[in-house]
Amino acid sequence: MNASDARRDLYALVKRAEDDGVTTLIHKREDRVLLAPLDRFPAARKADAFPSWVLSAAQKEFGDLISRAAQGQPQVLRRNNTPVAVLLPVDPHASTPSSDPAAPSGAAPAGGAVNSQGQQDRESAPRRLATLGDAIGSVLTAGPASGPTFGLPGLDAATGGLQPGRLTLVAAAPNVGGSLLGLAAARTTALVDHRTVLYAASGPNRDDVFRRILSAETGGDYPRLKQGRLTDYEQDVARQLMQAGDVLLIDDGSNLTAEDIAETAPHMEGLALVVVDRLQAAHSARLPLSGNRLSDASQILSTLARTLHVPVLAVVDSDDPTLLGLLDADVLLTLTATTDPGRVQVTVAERDFGVIGSASLRPDLLHARFGDAEAAPAAGIDPEEWRLHTTPEEQELADAALPYTSGARQGLPSALTHLVAALRTALAAGEQAAIDEFAAALAQAAAAPPQMPDTAEGRRLAAALHAYNAPAPVGAAAQPSAPESARPAAASGTVSDADDEVRRDDDDGLVPGDEEEEPEGAVFPALKILKDAVKRSKMHPIPVIRTEEREDGPWPLISEDMDGEPGWVHPDVTSTRVAHVRDNGKRVRRDQLDVPASFGDGVLCLIDRNGSYPSACSAVPLAPNKLLHTGPLDAFDKTKAGIYQISIPEWDYPGMPHPLGRLTDRPDDQGRVWVTTPHIKQLERLYREGHLAASVTIHDSWTGKANESLFKPFYAAAREARTELVQAGGEPYKNYKTRLSIALRLLWPKRQEQRSPFWRPDWRMSMVAEASVRHWTVAFKAVQEGHTLIALRNVDAAIFWTPPGTPPATYRIGTGFGEVKAKFIPRGEFIPEGDD
Repeated sequence: MNASDARRDLYALVKRAEDDGVTTLIHKREDRVLLAPLDRFPAARKADAFPSWVLSAAQKEFGDLISRAAQGQPQVLRRNNTPVAVLLPVDPHASTPSSDPAAPSGAAPAGGAVNSQGQQDRESAPRRLATLGDAIGSVLTAGPASGPTFGLPGLDAATGGLQPGRLTLVAAAPNVGGSLLGLAAARTTALVDHRTVLYAASGPNRDDVFRRILSAETGGDYPRLKQGRLTDYEQDVARQLMQAGDVLLIDDGSNLTAEDIAETAPHMEGLALVVVDRLQAAHSARLPLSGNRLSDASQILSTLARTLHVPVLAVVDSDDPTLLGLLDADVLLTLTATTDPGRVQVTVAERDFGVIGSASLRPDLLHARFGDAEAAPAAGIDPEEWRLHTTPEEQELADAALPYTSGARQGLPSALTHLVAALRTALAAGEQAAIDEFAAALAQAAAAPPQMPDTAEGRRLAAALHAYNAPAPVGAAAQPSAPESARPAAASGTVSDADDEVRRDDDDGLVPGDEEEEPEGAVFPALKILKDAVKRSKMHPIPVIRTEEREDGPWPLISEDMDGEPGWVHPDVTSTRVAHVRDNGKRVRRDQLDVPASFGDGVLCLIDRNGSYPSACSAVPLAPNKLLHTGPLDAFDKTKAGIYQISIPEWDYPGMPHPLGRLTDRPDDQGRVWVTTPHIKQLERLYREGHLAASVTIHDSWTGKANESLFKPFYAAAREARTELVQAGGEPYKNYKTRLSIALRLLWPKRQEQRSPFWRPDWRMSMVAEASVRHWTVAFKAVQEGHTLIALRNVDAAIFWTPPGTPPATYRIGTGFGEVKAKFIPRGEFIPEGDD
């Protein structure tokens, strides 16, 4: 493979080396090198032993790296801080370090791949050739294209849908609505086709994306939704989206790069579409996907599409031909405003063929969406004559749908809007085959009807949909205008009971009904016990902060990051995600920790802490009543509890993560973070013991009178129940753990519509922080006693390097709260399922 092709396909070649052990021969003039897996050169795993490059930098300097490697200087390729492959010289006379166990000259067979043992020189190997018959057979057996679509029949007909393996660019000047085409493809793929979408949001944040989706699905005004004012109907749709939208994953992280997208996408099972919203033509220091970096980003996204064989759709906020030429997409959709404000023209062009089609769209920017411009009747058919080719039921359904497909009325679910719009198009064109194809989908919609708008138009459409799938007897007249009192049962808005399994929300795992107390005789009535514990307190706690108070005071300052979870791996240990097949055949990726030889003999000792959260409830320092603004403090007051803004203290204890965990990654502009009382107490203790150079500086605070026993009755009941149920196992123990988790999550429900007897984010985060502090403290004691900590993750998982069968003595082995389970994994094996 020549250097230019290798530079272009670098991410794919590295992935083949990493996952499959494939070595690739690369040549540049007289220089020849091998892009090899680390197993061929284990010394490359040693930190700073050889020059190393992150993949994005290596791609830019690839020519120089080939020259250096060919001269005998191995070049290590990294993904972030983890070595993943190495460039080695092919020439046996080059000064390759002797630590390479396999550096013979070898070359690729046709296509450039070399197995790990090496094969004959590529220069003498024939390239793979395909006959025309092979190509024809491949096309004929592939079947019709089944890639994602925009859900806009006219545009989908012009583009043929979004093809796997291709980068499609949507180009539009600002205010024309280019981002809405990316959103349309994501909505159709995720919410209609139920396929996984990665939505990389470089411009909008996740809240913007949600509001646009909700506006498009409900027809609610986007500006009003941005103000947080939702109607009851919009709230109902939002709840449905929460349960159906777990296949639409949004990455709106800061400094989002094309490399980040390329590294995230391979780990998403069943990925069907990648949407990048957006590439910004004007340079911005805070947006990597902008300015003169767009050409490199386009290359990476194009490689991603080919490597994963998925469509990548990127939106650029410019229609400048010079810029678009530099981006060199496979397919280019250019949106152009016309003199008619109700119409936008889309030109479809392919790299090799130029313009191949066009479509007209109807912009509906108020509702964050496009609609298909109404299709004209087929050539040769009079605009009214098409009715002669349709049944009365089809005519009525088409007429009843018109207010919604034209945009004159909103409130119809997006999927049904697409369906009836496509039906109108097929009826206008006289395409009977297409009309027949829609019959099954329309029958399904009538059998389990979505909620229709409670208007005359909505009731007419519901009646027409019902009649379309249950035609009146011969001779009976159609009823195109059912009176309001004659609303059919099919339009009642009831939901089918066919699917009783409701998937839990990604944020907190809660669903409607979880707030209800367990029935009499429940294995473990966790919620009832927690409510009773709070009610019995003599401090008269305030379990629910009123809705109107939640946007002010301390409450917006509280975040999930305050848990302080570590997520830490020893800097000398390499953590790699490796492919693994579960017993059920599902492919997943697991962690593999490569421990350097300098650590000596030993095994990985996996520590799994039992019941971290309920155990923390035994003594959580929190304020049962309201938090008052107490401002800067000269010192921590043990009689108070709440939240505190502090400067992040310096920490340089070898082999141990920072006591604040992931909080240290999220400081404000002044290097400060908000923490709960458990972390303040931890830092004060570390200062007293001499591990911190200075006491904590508290710049701001919201506090109340402290209490550590509010949840103690809940802890005692949970501990007693666990002792009995852990031995029995099975469904009773599973139900116990589920109810325990639900009760503690209800302390701070993430979704506004989730009912709960609690709303105290400070209680929830204090409890989680207490669990994190306890987890960290026991691991620190083990390190102080001479044990080597390899990784500290979550609030219950630690990994040490120990002699076989010898866990650190600081842990108590057992099944009770605070006790741990220990497993031992040999060097080089991946962390088994359930331990991460």
